Amino acid sequence: MDFESSGCAFDPRRGHLSFMSNPQSDLQLIRILAERLERISVDSVWAHRASGLRGSLIRVMEQLEAGEYVSKQTLVILYERGFYILEQAARAK
Repeated sequence: MDFESSGCAFDPRRGHLSFMSNPQSDLQLIRILAERLERISVDSVWAHRASGLRGSLIRVMEQLEAGEYVSKQTLVILYERGFYILEQAARAK
């Protein structure tokens, strides 16, 4: 999947997300992050953090699906934490 074309991308050179989001691309990215976080092995030290973040992502996804406002700052924080946890879990493997 090309996140650039959907308006959201992690730029490793800058170390943060750059995006021009819309609710559909946010929902898509939230779903992908939640699915990936769920796959982290329970043996990993990152599993507990992933579980908590996954809960937050699901709550935000429900808000977006209900048409409620979610601030860009909230989304960016969740995305950055999600990518960080995934990166750390992959390194720990």
